[in-house]
Amino acid sequence: MTATDVRLQPKKKGLTRRQKRSLSRGVQYVVFVAAVIAFAVSADWGRLKNQFAQGSIAKQMFPDVITLALKNTVLYTLSGFVVGLALGMVIALMRLSSVGPYRWLAGVYIEIFRGLPALLIFIFIGVAVPLAFPGTEIVGGTYGKVALALGLVAAAYMAETIRAGIQAVPKGQMEAARSLGFSPARAMVSIIVPQAFRIILPPLTNELVLLFKDSSLVLFLGVTLEERELSKYGRDLASTTANSTPILVAGLCYLLVTIPLGFVVRRMEAKAQEAVK
Repeated sequence: MTATDVRLQPKKKGLTRRQKRSLSRGVQYVVFVAAVIAFAVSADWGRLKNQFAQGSIAKQMFPDVITLALKNTVLYTLSGFVVGLALGMVIALMRLSSVGPYRWLAGVYIEIFRGLPALLIFIFIGVAVPLAFPGTEIVGGTYGKVALALGLVAAAYMAETIRAGIQAVPKGQMEAARSLGFSPARAMVSIIVPQAFRIILPPLTNELVLLFKDSSLVLFLGVTLEERELSKYGRDLASTTANSTPILVAGLCYLLVTIPLGFVVRRMEAKAQEAVK
């Protein structure tokens, strides 16, 4: 077959790779829109509104849902985060220690508290501790118990995050600090840890979001009316009014905090990637 014959043969028709991707994406969009329309048409919006969107019930929740429930949720979260961060730093340094028993204890702590559900930790703090130490009161009452329970859970995750951040700092930083006369402890505190926190700030903020949601477990400690957080407050009102509107309002209050925090995390991650480039 000559070259002229090859040129005269008709070319095979078919979609290019880009056209196939565009077609696949278009089909996915059509399926998604069709699913949304089917859901919107088949749902009984009247019943949903009656059960979850009663404006008169929602108005009754204000301002207590903000000044009481949301305030307590934020306080519980921040106190647990502070305890978890402090304890996590200690455990992370133990994990990196050259002393074998320190590393072993830190490893056991991380595996236990990272493997147990947070619910069991709350029950342990609320029930087991008073039984084991009769007459002993945790400082801060309910707020202290929540801070301890959340802190114990968060510390296991934060410790691994902090350890990874410390190990991500170039070893030359420690060597340079030692050459300037810094002791290992001072070099770690003054040089390594500040650089590590710049690296791990986004995952630590993610941990704050998780703690914010885990604060709902405070109900297992037995709280007073003035100590209720968002979930407990919403459930109590839902039982009183025989309507789920308070639960929806409580969920929206969670989103008022978690969505901005999520935006902050994404911004920090983007800046971190730009700094690496």
